[in-house]
Amino acid sequence: MTTVSGHRPTAADPAAAREAAEDDLRALFGQSTAVFASLSGPMHLLETANPAFRATIGEERARTGVPLVGLMPELAGQGFVTLLDQVYEKGEPYTGRDVRVLLGSGPRTREAFFDFTYEPRRDADGNVTGVRVIGVETTQVKHAQRLMTEHRALLEQIARQAPLTEVLDGMARCIENLAPQEVLVSVLLADPDGRHLRHGAAPSLPDFYNEAIDGIATGEGVGSCGTAAHRREPVIVTDITTDPFWDEFRTLAERAGVAACWSTPILARDGSLLGTFAMYHRTPRVPQDHDLALTRVFADTAALAIERHHIEQEKAAAEARARAAHDELAKAVRAEQKLRAEAEQRAAAAAELTARVRAAAAAQATTPRPERCQLGGEPGCTAAAEIKVADSWGDAAWGCPAHVEEAILNVRSVFIASEELGGLIAYLNR
Repeated sequence: MTTVSGHRPTAADPAAAREAAEDDLRALFGQSTAVFASLSGPMHLLETANPAFRATIGEERARTGVPLVGLMPELAGQGFVTLLDQVYEKGEPYTGRDVRVLLGSGPRTREAFFDFTYEPRRDADGNVTGVRVIGVETTQVKHAQRLMTEHRALLEQIARQAPLTEVLDGMARCIENLAPQEVLVSVLLADPDGRHLRHGAAPSLPDFYNEAIDGIATGEGVGSCGTAAHRREPVIVTDITTDPFWDEFRTLAERAGVAACWSTPILARDGSLLGTFAMYHRTPRVPQDHDLALTRVFADTAALAIERHHIEQEKAAAEARARAAHDELAKAVRAEQKLRAEAEQRAAAAAELTARVRAAAAAQATTPRPERCQLGGEPGCTAAAEIKVADSWGDAAWGCPAHVEEAILNVRSVFIASEELGGLIAYLNR
């Protein structure tokens, strides 16, 4: 049996019992990751808080004896102080699930989600003296759920081979919706030589800005994206107005209304440059862990989409080359068929002319020199017989210049046999 030393208040001492209960709660939540704070009075003065609460709002702001809205002025317009007022006035607890809250201000503002309960604190007479705040941050779970849903949709787009512009535009809009603060996303695609960056997607940046940076060089000091592409590592510019990387683009950024730019190179599996992924902000801003996680996930997703696009382009180019080769082969076959047909026609013409020569030679046996051309074939020729031709077989005939020339061109064995014309050579050189 274990004994516990120390005196515990009894029911006869309710005030002491309530104070002991508060001590117990402080002890219970002392090292817990759950947020705990005890507020007093209608102004909700911070009376006590555990380390998790202090870490959530910032150690420098967690001062006791100060109204909560004084410690966290950003809560004023988000409805939380109004809820505290209601719990204090009505004495009824309030519970919220996955409630969104913006913590901090300026560049360090962050989005968070909480499951929390506001419980009224009472004195010995049952009067409400303050409000007890107990909560558990669900930001990581909430962001993870949203991220998984959106990421799955993007992977499905890539799997069904949606156009690259559609995938990148959808990814940019997805990140802009997931980010806790307004963010403008840009994806630039690297040229094959990796020396320039081309517009890929930037649905929320103005057209004049996208046109101005389309084709920028990669290199040290060429804005956030050009430098990130050159270094092959993330480049975080938290304030464009003072960063030397933006000297050449500062006026352009001012026109576009952007004041911070975080750029991450998009790399292929072999380490080659595919492009850059950038997140722009309207005000100077330092990235939070959630921002960096988003960047890593979607830079990898963009790499997958771009590599898939390159594979499809190479496949389409190979298919185009195969079609072109097939077309050239078909063209060559058609040309060969045409040449063969022409050769067959010439052979047929030669055979016909040979037959004419032989027929004329047979007729010439009785008529030394006819008056009319003997090479006109079946239709006949009324032109005068001026030239005598013969072939290697010993056959000869008389014909007009036109039919003689046709015979010489189409029948290899035919030659000029007229002695007065000096033979074949003299005829060709006439």
